[in-house]
Amino acid sequence: MNNKDFIAALSVKEGLTTRDTQMLVNHLVAELTSQFENGSQLSVQNFGQFEVKKKLERVVVNPSTGQRMLVPPKLVLGFKASPNMKGRMQKGGES
Repeated sequence: MNNKDFIAALSVKEGLTTRDTQMLVNHLVAELTSQFENGSQLSVQNFGQFEVKKKLERVVVNPSTGQRMLVPPKLVLGFKASPNMKGRMQKGGES
């Protein structure tokens, strides 16, 4: 499913116009991005938890040349599904 399909399905389900739904999703994504940039985590009940984690710097080796390179530290967004969501996925998405 792409963004356009997602917006269309959500607008039909909630009885909103496509434009209003697009605006709502855009505001949601903007707020989530802002919170994650600040290092906050988000827990969504019965879905899972999003958390910003810091990856430390590390040395990697190019296997073909043997050259060692330093990869700088960075922040990555992690997701851990709730036990309820894991159970639903194991059953094929059925409730």
